[in-house]
Amino acid sequence: MTETLEAVLVDLAREGDRQAMGNLLERHQDRLLRLVRFRLDRRLQGRVDPADVLQEAFIDVTRRQGELPQQADGPLFHWLRYLVLQKLAEVHRRHLGVQARDATREVSIYDASAANVSSAVLAGQLLGKLTSPSQAAMQAELKYRLEQTLDAMSSLDREIIVLRHFEQLSNAEAAHVLGISDTAASTRYVRAIRRLRQTLEGEP
Repeated sequence: MTETLEAVLVDLAREGDRQAMGNLLERHQDRLLRLVRFRLDRRLQGRVDPADVLQEAFIDVTRRQGELPQQADGPLFHWLRYLVLQKLAEVHRRHLGVQARDATREVSIYDASAANVSSAVLAGQLLGKLTSPSQAAMQAELKYRLEQTLDAMSSLDREIIVLRHFEQLSNAEAAHVLGISDTAASTRYVRAIRRLRQTLEGEP
């Protein structure tokens, strides 16, 4: 029923129905805002509101609603996610210039230096999610160990953690984004999480 309703809304929006387009954006707003919050460069925290970035992206999406993908071309969410990442890359260039990362870079051309999210940033996020040491020294030591573990992973394994754990994509959605099979995505995620858990063993 949900997929049928979305398909109807997509058809209406493609024909120019603004209310249908608004309903579609509202359905995916929380997931896309979570994406922007996590991937927004940490140097821009306090200067750029993730909600404003998403609003800018939605303005662009609405202008292009006639280009909404057919159901056979893949889920609507992936198209929206791509356009939001394009807007985020534009915001990074606007504020950081040549220092900006390319947020739309595909994982298939990743190498260790091209990952969107650094090990330091990812370790900090995981630390906040997984543990809360009472002493600053313990926290710093654990963050360092997490960074080492993440640095030892491939960029693809780090990205699967981001997609599954922070963007909260399903395994199938993450596989689609990464351009790999569902089985490969699941295997990578389980392997990466196992390595992180091993690092955290024995910690309070």
